[in-house]
Amino acid sequence: MKEDRKSDNLKNQFWDTIIIGSGAGGLAAAICLSRAGQKVLLLEQHDVPGGWCHSFYLNGHRFTPGVHYIGLLGEGESTSNLYKGLGIANDLVFFKMNPNGYEHVHIGEHRFDYPSDPKELEERLIKRFPKEKKGIKKYLKYINLASKELHSIPYIKGFWKNLTLPYRTRHFGRYSLFSLKRVIDWHVKDPLLKNILNIQCGDHGLQPSKASFILHAALMYHYFQGGYYPMGGGGALVKAMTKKFKNNGGELRTSTAVQKIILENSGTKKAIGVELYDGQQIFAKNIISNADVGITYNKLVGRDNLSNKLRRKLDKTLYSCTSLMLFLTVDMDVRKAGMDSGNIWLMPDMEADDYYDLAMGSDILKGDAFEGMFISCTTIKDPTSYDGKHHVIEAITFINYEAFHKFSGETQERSTEYLEFKEKLTKKMIKGLEKVLPNVSEHIVHKDLGTPMTNEYYINTTNGNVYGTEKSLKHIGPFAYRAKSEIKNLYLCGASILSHGVAGAGHSGVATAALILGCSPDELKKPDSDQKILILEAEDDICNYPEKVRKKIQSRQRKENNKENSLTEQL
Repeated sequence: MKEDRKSDNLKNQFWDTIIIGSGAGGLAAAICLSRAGQKVLLLEQHDVPGGWCHSFYLNGHRFTPGVHYIGLLGEGESTSNLYKGLGIANDLVFFKMNPNGYEHVHIGEHRFDYPSDPKELEERLIKRFPKEKKGIKKYLKYINLASKELHSIPYIKGFWKNLTLPYRTRHFGRYSLFSLKRVIDWHVKDPLLKNILNIQCGDHGLQPSKASFILHAALMYHYFQGGYYPMGGGGALVKAMTKKFKNNGGELRTSTAVQKIILENSGTKKAIGVELYDGQQIFAKNIISNADVGITYNKLVGRDNLSNKLRRKLDKTLYSCTSLMLFLTVDMDVRKAGMDSGNIWLMPDMEADDYYDLAMGSDILKGDAFEGMFISCTTIKDPTSYDGKHHVIEAITFINYEAFHKFSGETQERSTEYLEFKEKLTKKMIKGLEKVLPNVSEHIVHKDLGTPMTNEYYINTTNGNVYGTEKSLKHIGPFAYRAKSEIKNLYLCGASILSHGVAGAGHSGVATAALILGCSPDELKKPDSDQKILILEAEDDICNYPEKVRKKIQSRQRKENNKENSLTEQL
């Protein structure tokens, strides 16, 4: 979805709020503020909105780099309520991924499937590891209790309830300062079982010894009832949000990069506007940055305008890992090869911390194949995107940014050395993928590789990071960056503030808007009873889908057939 730019000059207008960056957080904040009657300008440096949620096309096939599944979309669950509260639910359709295995774990020769039922998960684990029954039950119990208590904290209000807060959140409090590895080691002994339970560490990009148990518990809880994928990919979510924002009277400008945040000349630390790269200055009462915290403070505000305390915090800040993302179009029957709508986590049969240390090593070309990957097939997750012949595969592996540091000064015109390096990594990615899809290299119609440089160019993140700040104990909860900055009228939202992920960033945007409006986030995301998300089963028979969905699938496949017939006639 490309945004048309208007020719009028923005500098002669005054805005209530200017938002920098149109990721899920920026869009959620924009919807809430514009709905409240504010005059809101949303600026995006890329030529399409959405940040990590945007979709792009290669040879007619859609890819979404940052949306692979979303949780808690069932009736009454938090993500569902968020989208109903924002007023975009009616414009969304989600496919529920394979309920028998929305996550497929491949650890060496071992296999395990995560079902979309927490009780079934417990039973499967106990059946597989009967000697660990007591530990499994305790561990999953504490995952559940700690997560529920974490989610309940904003709702514990009033003198008497606050007085009993330590008791009400005792499990959260007990484990909040411990790493995932330490807690799981208390309850589980079998190394394979630990790896299976820790496999979703990939969703925050941090090994068990560094990851917070509470964060991992919240992540597991987010997917306890399964995973969902949006019809139309992440771009459909962006389209629904931008549509709502514009209907509220908001204005979105793409290909409009902010060079700096303007501070008042009086010496007080007060944000009053932004300056674009073309020199144009635009003024507003409030500024929200949905950009990376490092970009926001170090570049847009400028270190000279920050307190010594904030500069020290920035100097100590670690960012999440970066990645390689392989985008493939293949002409093979991937279902016959064993794939379905569930994600696949591929990992060697070794201790998880040791693997992460290996993956983050400096010699990225060592070995013929990447041993650890996240693999998904979006044309099975979203049947409307399947043309009847070609499947789209997205495969991701985490790496250390240092492997690409020497290319950091390059522009979009890449050097020969970079392109050759990228080609070697592409081959290594494909070799890793063949552990799941044998001989896939013989069926590739189109391939491309996203690198840390790609992340920096399109998403503008520090060192190409994929989850904002590192999700270790030092960077989450009370130690995370605040939504309200030390600079008056400057606010932040996004992956480094409240939580990461599509849903987490969305909740963050609502929370930031609530600060500006002087209300609670719950008021802004109170579910609208007229809003309803259509949920379909990705593994269902096409004849069971609503007519409008069936027509999408039939139209997509008809276009491919017509193209094939046309090519045959030309030959």
